[in-house]
Amino acid sequence: MQHFRLSIFLSLICLVVAGYWGFMHGGAGAAASALSIAIILAVLEISLSFDNAVVNASVLKNWNTFWQGLFLSVGIIIAVFGMRLIFPLVIVAFAADLEMVEVWDMALDNPKEFSTHLINHHAEVAAFGGVFLLLVFLNFLLDNEKETHWLGNVEAKIAGFGRIGSIPVLLALCTVVGSISLVDAAQQFAVLLSGVWGIIVYVGVDFISDLLEKEEATDIDVAAVVKSGGIGGFLYLEVLDASFSFDGVIGAFAITSDVVIIMLGLAIGALFVRSMTVYLVRQGTLEEYVFLEHGAHYAIGILALIMFASIKYHIPEIFTGLIGVAFIAASLWSSIRHRRLQH
Repeated sequence: MQHFRLSIFLSLICLVVAGYWGFMHGGAGAAASALSIAIILAVLEISLSFDNAVVNASVLKNWNTFWQGLFLSVGIIIAVFGMRLIFPLVIVAFAADLEMVEVWDMALDNPKEFSTHLINHHAEVAAFGGVFLLLVFLNFLLDNEKETHWLGNVEAKIAGFGRIGSIPVLLALCTVVGSISLVDAAQQFAVLLSGVWGIIVYVGVDFISDLLEKEEATDIDVAAVVKSGGIGGFLYLEVLDASFSFDGVIGAFAITSDVVIIMLGLAIGALFVRSMTVYLVRQGTLEEYVFLEHGAHYAIGILALIMFASIKYHIPEIFTGLIGVAFIAASLWSSIRHRRLQH
């Protein structure tokens, strides 16, 4: 419980703010509605991002307490205010060619117009986030150095293709090129460009991480500073979180157009995802349940495909959340069964 105390405390503050915001705009009835919507959005965010927590934990488990603390403190500020509030504003500002102040006023005074602008550019957002998540999945699946395989020989043979380092990027590019057929000709270039940028960001973050963590023949041992944490790894987790948050932000507008309530509800979910990440690391859960990381990555792979499909088709958020939970549950069951057979 100690890992969730801060999240619980901050969540209560968010709920109080949500209730007050509702009350100021419609009295007691609006306050109750705002509270219920904030809770629904928090549950939605947690269900969509539980696999994110597992993958985060697989990266964080090798970090020292300083970097883990930085991820939980500075990282959560970026996650809540950067990705759940600022990023949607940036998308609308760029799309509508408006100043940020004007977009903020629009979000508060005319939320329906704001949500329309954001939803109209869902295809580009989905292409960027989808290809980033796809690369996360492919680089896990095609890791020929991985010793534990959830799907046995089939997964081991697929992992063998990882000896060719360019395959994940090749598959990602093919997926992006294929996805442009899902939109009108006028939007195809924007979707293609967004997908390419998603690949560039993934490769760029990976490059920074590798660059910083190499032992350099200098007086200052950079690797000694970053190998148990690292700027590259921190950036990777923040972009990964951003990719997960896209789906939640877009889906939230199907529930309410109130930007403040959306931010507060998704913030609660983001807080608990961060706490779950730290809990998994401190408890050594990934070492105890060996297939949990596999289930999370397969869930990420499915989520990536869902994001691409959502460019043209409406995918219910409940389906997206449940399929991720299903993979986590299946991998947990397999891990428990594996432990019993080992003993």
